[in-house]
Amino acid sequence: MLSKVVKDKLISIVSKENFDDAKTERLVYSYDSTPNLQAMPDAVVSPRNTKEVSEVVKVCNENKVPIVPRGSGTNLCGGTCPTEGGVVILFKHMNRIVDLDEENLTITVQPGVICLDVANAASAKGLFYPPDPGSMKIATIGGAINENSGGLRGLKYGVTRDYVIGLEVVMPNGDIVRTGGKLAKDVAGYDLTRLMVGSEGTLGIITEAILKLIPMPETKKTMLALYQDLEAAAKSVSKIIANKIIPITLEFLDQPTIRVVEDYSKIGLPTDVQAVLLIEQDGSPEVVERDIEKIIKVCEQEGAVSVKVASSEEEALALAAARRTALSALARLKPTTVLEDATVPRSELAKMVNAINNIADKYNLQICTFGHAGDGNLHPTCPTDARNHEEMERVEMAFAEIFEKAVELGGTITGEHGVGVMKAPYLEWKLGKEGIAVMKAIKLALDPNNIMNPGKVFAKSYKKRVVVSGQGTVLAADDKKDMVVSK
Repeated sequence: MLSKVVKDKLISIVSKENFDDAKTERLVYSYDSTPNLQAMPDAVVSPRNTKEVSEVVKVCNENKVPIVPRGSGTNLCGGTCPTEGGVVILFKHMNRIVDLDEENLTITVQPGVICLDVANAASAKGLFYPPDPGSMKIATIGGAINENSGGLRGLKYGVTRDYVIGLEVVMPNGDIVRTGGKLAKDVAGYDLTRLMVGSEGTLGIITEAILKLIPMPETKKTMLALYQDLEAAAKSVSKIIANKIIPITLEFLDQPTIRVVEDYSKIGLPTDVQAVLLIEQDGSPEVVERDIEKIIKVCEQEGAVSVKVASSEEEALALAAARRTALSALARLKPTTVLEDATVPRSELAKMVNAINNIADKYNLQICTFGHAGDGNLHPTCPTDARNHEEMERVEMAFAEIFEKAVELGGTITGEHGVGVMKAPYLEWKLGKEGIAVMKAIKLALDPNNIMNPGKVFAKSYKKRVVVSGQGTVLAADDKKDMVVSK
């Protein structure tokens, strides 16, 4: 627990009503959306402005108290789980849209603003903020920046990183730094903005962000291509891109996922096919018409048994909404849902899908696969039960093989979920010892006391997601405190 001196200093900064170390409040922020992972913080603090964030950080740095900046806790890698205790910082007071600049096509926001509110504010002015993480209705922009979130539109429009052009960041020593700005060009020194995006709260605390906006596309069309062959569906993805067509959305769902999603959404998705591609294109009407015709031809040439274009905006919205419910639908199957995001080059998509199915068979598991096929980002998802320790061991081994296969195919262990705790053991597979050494050098230089979200990204003794313990299910690590979830 925090010493009385530290506690009193924090209360003097944020006021008593914005400091809480009661067990109930600490429990609320002891976990995020990562399955089967929990750790108690020592206190929860809610600063009202950047100056208070800076003062809180100074106190924590002087006393070597860990800090975990937290948005809505929707991340899936354990990134906001306070694995080493310390102070969780919330941004419920820092949730304003500061400025929407139509002349420079930017929107300036505080970290607690909800992602969907950013998109809606832009849309109200005829502008477009493309990043659309699956949890955008509840995820905060601060969390999206920390994780460099992607989404369904990533193929054509890129991810969060591509729209962050300026930041205000509180560094681990409490200094306030501004990077970038409302600029189309800026090469003054190191690109600190990009360094902070995706750093998972390990290098500093984002207190304000300037985001790029673009004009709203004129029109959009949605189509569904059905396949009885997984490989044919995967090959269609590569062929569409090879034909120099970049759809806004190019999503893949396998049969187990289709069945669960249809049972959940009941919009008439076909459940007797092996795979579905959900494809959207936007732009000027003539470009959309031309691209959709080309895509239909490609899908048919590659073995699609049916290709259908949505006949109305309502039907198109229903199809896209159904895809967005995939995780929610799968979460209904069993008490625990393990969702991952192995990513490979598009040309290797078919091999990766087949490998996932073979690995599922090998470990006698149900693994449903869906994801952003256009950018090679697959979400193999395993419905399981954390109370079944033997099955959880098999789940962990299966996903380790999936990550290994992704790297072997020229891919990566995570395309958008981040490293956090859960992917840390596998990071060296992707970066090598030399790459890890460079990242550690940056971390040490900026955060010598290791207070910023410690225990994330860099593996310690983490070997597997869970081990069996007499006290319940605990993360396999030797330096954790209060890391226990219910039996």
